[in-house]
Amino acid sequence: MHRRTRRMTAVGSAALLVSSVSACAGWGGGVGGGGGDTINVLMVNNPQMIDLQKLAPEFTKETGIKVNFTVLPENDLRDKASQEFSSQAGQYDVATLSNFEIPIYAKSRWVAPLDSYIAKDPGFDQADILKPMTTALTAGGKVYGEPFYGESSFLMYRKDVLASKGITMPANPTWQQVADIAAKVDNPRMAGICLRGQPGWGQLFAPLTTVINTFGGTWFDKDWNAKVDSPEFTQATSFYVNLVRKYGEKGAPQAGFTECLNNLTQGSVAMWYDATSAAGSLEADGSPVKGKIGYAPAPVVKTKSSGWLYTWSWAIEQASTKKDNAWKFVSWASSKKYENLVGTRIGWSSVPAGKRASTYTNPQYLKSAGAFAAQTKASIQSADPVNPGVQPRPAAGIQFVDIPEFPDLGTQVSQEVSSAIAGKTSVHNALDLGQQLADDVAKQYQKREGK
Repeated sequence: MHRRTRRMTAVGSAALLVSSVSACAGWGGGVGGGGGDTINVLMVNNPQMIDLQKLAPEFTKETGIKVNFTVLPENDLRDKASQEFSSQAGQYDVATLSNFEIPIYAKSRWVAPLDSYIAKDPGFDQADILKPMTTALTAGGKVYGEPFYGESSFLMYRKDVLASKGITMPANPTWQQVADIAAKVDNPRMAGICLRGQPGWGQLFAPLTTVINTFGGTWFDKDWNAKVDSPEFTQATSFYVNLVRKYGEKGAPQAGFTECLNNLTQGSVAMWYDATSAAGSLEADGSPVKGKIGYAPAPVVKTKSSGWLYTWSWAIEQASTKKDNAWKFVSWASSKKYENLVGTRIGWSSVPAGKRASTYTNPQYLKSAGAFAAQTKASIQSADPVNPGVQPRPAAGIQFVDIPEFPDLGTQVSQEVSSAIAGKTSVHNALDLGQQLADDVAKQYQKREGK
């Protein structure tokens, strides 16, 4: 979920981007343009999607189907997609949605099930999609999205720094071991670890919720009882806050994905727990830490694994009157063939990975991503979006709770926890308020389910 930190901040910039793309491609001049051989795609403006725009003429050559793209920053994309899909306006045939939205939209029948298309398109090879990705994009036994790229989370560390202290990273580290290592390598020039402290349900609580899971905590139990002030939730949050306060980066309350990436790249931190997708930047040509970084599984306490699961995926609007052509685009954009196209035209380090098993046996990809590919695949495969903790949950999700209310709930509580990192409040006070907010959400679900 790191890509929130990369989004463009001005809607005007997005509008300019859409305008320039349409002008260059000459594909009908915007939403609604073209005839039956044209589809409209609503898409987030991440780098991998910008690559797709450059390569989309290949899709048109193969199929005769033209594509009108509307490209927006993430927050604007989510707002636009919510308005479009909830109203079933039919303006767009395909949209990029994450594994947070797709199960929610599926329950509301805003997105079309894809199983019949998958069955008629054996070349797509659904079995090659990593199982946790398929699970995360499935609702009621039906598939509603196909991943464009995906990620989990893992621990990144400076091999040379640990070696200089005679420290060997355990093959499957616990959080206490990580804290011990952070204490040993921390010094005035280099912090022991970087952890997100920036408020936001997709910022601070992306990593923190995985820590809560493995400490034995949960936002809600299976009967929708709020557990934010439980001993396990409190212990995990206190551990996280204390670790980043003692051995974390400067400016931790404002630090998100981008800040931690910069810190590790520039040599001001020795370790970082975050998205597997960060490794591509760390190992890129020109990176000052290329070849110096080691990669270990997400640290654990009570669970066997704790990495998160996130994917930007393609979904077809139920109101679309061009579902067959929409599927052809989805199938192409999530295919092995497309990955090879990116590798040969743009570069193998730009391949939208993290979704197919075959990616991790491709020698050309492995030549570019060998330092982190195996650990990335292992992290994704070990992720369990249905059972990420030690107890049954009322809703799926590893680094979030897959309900519409969570973005507001998570963001409000994250503001309090960030204040605790800044030393402005205590973890106890932060979670007391969090419990009240979670109780309000829980009561709504208990009432609906007659509990």
